[in-house]
Amino acid sequence: NCQNADLSYADLYGANLTDANLTNANLTGANLTDANLTGANLTGANLTNANLGYANLTGATLTDANLTGANLYYANLTDANLTNANLTNAWLYYANLTGADLSNTDLSGAVFCGTTMPDGSTNNSSCGGGGVAPGWQ
Repeated sequence: NCQNADLSYADLYGANLTDANLTNANLTGANLTDANLTGANLTGANLTNANLGYANLTGATLTDANLTGANLYYANLTDANLTNANLTNAWLYYANLTGADLSNTDLSGAVFCGTTMPDGSTNNSSCGGGGVAPGWQ
């Protein structure tokens, strides 16, 4: 149980956080590349500029989470709950959002390329835009 934990800039590469309770945790800038967050509760978590590339967030709860500028490159968000989440300027290259709940989710400036949307369609609206996802420089 890591409720309200300050894990800002922590290196959690490849961590197994299955079903972890990270409610309101501060994960600003954390490296969660290839982490297993299946079923994790990240309600209200601050994931600003976090690196979630290749992370497994299947069935995770990200209600009211702040993912501003987060790198979700190839992240698996199948059936994740992103209600009221902030994904402003998030990188969603090849992310899988199949069945995800994006109700009231702020996707302003989010980058999509090869992204599988909740309905199974592919969003390529940002392909060819150049640039490098955060954490992959």
